[in-house]
Amino acid sequence: MKLELLFAIVHNDKAAYYSSIIQSHQANLQLVTPAKGTTHLILDYLGLTERPKFLIISVVRTDQADALIGRLNELFGKGKDYKGIAFTVPLSSVIGRLTYGFLSNDKRTVQEEA
Repeated sequence: MKLELLFAIVHNDKAAYYSSIIQSHQANLQLVTPAKGTTHLILDYLGLTERPKFLIISVVRTDQADALIGRLNELFGKGKDYKGIAFTVPLSSVIGRLTYGFLSNDKRTVQEEA
């Protein structure tokens, strides 16, 4: 099973909501960090403030990526408070069987210590 990195930029008050949606698609690893949207330069020039954003970076399985992107796009269309962007980038390799097992949520490859 191949893996992809998912990048999602969302409003700060919806970061936890989107993080839980992503986690429901078997994403074991997520990084959530503050970010700036693409319009901050124009808004700064006009003296307007921009809503704070968060960048969510997740590792997802390729078989889950399309369904997840579809679900996020559906949610982004709910209204202005739900707006965001999301895309994936394929990972070419992962070092270590246990690391791969954790990232892909494959419980068969993760061994419990005796």
